[in-house]
Formats: sequence, structure tokens, C-alpha cells
Amino acid sequence: MSHARSYGVTPDGERVEGWPARLAGVTETVIATKGPNDHWNQAALGISPTGGNDEEIPAGATTAATARSYGRTRTRRNLDAGRDAYVQFTTDPVDFVEAALTTFETDEPILERSAAWTRIECEERKRTVDRGTEIVTWTLEPVESGVRTRSVPTANRARAAVIEATVPASRLDVDGYDEADLLARLESLASVVDATGDARTLAAFDSIDEYVGWRDRIRE
Repeated sequence: MSHARSYGVTPDGERVEGWPARLAGVTETVIATKGPNDHWNQAALGISPTGGNDEEIPAGATTAATARSYGRTRTRRNLDAGRDAYVQFTTDPVDFVEAALTTFETDEPILERSAAWTRIECEERKRTVDRGTEIVTWTLEPVESGVRTRSVPTANRARAAVIEATVPASRLDVDGYDEADLLARLESLASVVDATGDARTLAAFDSIDEYVGWRDRIRE
């Protein structure tokens, strides 16, 4: 089935030093954190160089990166408790939507469609509040990494649109955001996916509507 989410596998692949990919700007990843039930919670997480968009971390570097968690999510609670965590590098649209908008748990930490992973140690840097939401900034230290697949990179507008769409979708019921603006963004991104997406990408975008019902909100 093109819509099926990945299952979890044990950390495998070619071991490499430091981060397995260059980090510049905000790199959208999926973080797996071990929960109190011994299952792995999969969630979307943007990571970036600590110095901001003017800096980059080369592949192979052991430089710490930065990430932010918003609200008392499972990821935040698991990191607060000092539980094991893995950052995963994937372009799979279904897995990203599932991680961003649902409770997504696996028996093992690494999603089967992830291209690479890094086991990390996290340390809290600061806490702030924005629009009533507590934001925690974390320092991420790479401990070990594995590269599972190597492929020639390609650019695809539909995959990028799916990832972008999870942002307004996740804010639809958050105070301080204009619902009409969010729905307009989703409608625009839907046209990109319809025009350029493959079957799995189309299924991923359809699942966004399944989880947040944005098309029904437009019709209301």
C-alpha cells in the first residue's frame, strides 16, 4: 500500500563519524525518542546550526546542533526524562506527515524508509513562552551515526509541499493564528501536490485532510 507508514528497525547501515549529512538552515528530520512504555515515539523536528542560518555544519562534523520543541509533547517529555533519542534523515512524505500530525510509535527506533540516522544526546539550553506555548531550545550532540542508503538527490516540489503543509495544518486549532490564512496556505500547497506529486505523495497529502479536516473547514 502506498499509504502505509514505515515500521521500525534497529539502527543499522554504514557507521560514520559525526552528522551523516550537511546541516544548513533548518533541516526537517524525524526524531525517535524512547517512551516510558519502551516504544519509540516518532515526531517531526527541525534542526539547525547553533549560530543560525549564516552557519553550516559539514557532514562528518561532531559540532552540536540546535532544535526546539513546542508545548508538552511526548518528545519534550521523553527528552526531559533523559531517554534515548535518534534523529533520522528521510524524505518520505507519508512518514513525515505521520510524525508531524499523529501519535506514531514503533517497536524499534529507526524508520524503515530513513536514509540515515544519528543517536544524539540532548541538553536543555533555555525555555521561553510564545502565544501561550512553552518552547524549549535543545542542544543536540551527535554520538554515533549510520548511513542506510545512498542515492542521487532529486528535487520534487510535491514532497516539499507536503512537509510545508504540516506547519499550517498543525496550527489550525492554536490560538493566535488566523484560520483563513492557514487554510489558504493549505489550498495553495494542495495545488502543487496535485500537479507534481506521485502516488505516495498524494496519499500523504490526503492524510493531512484526514487528520485535521481542512477541506471541510473551507466549505463551511
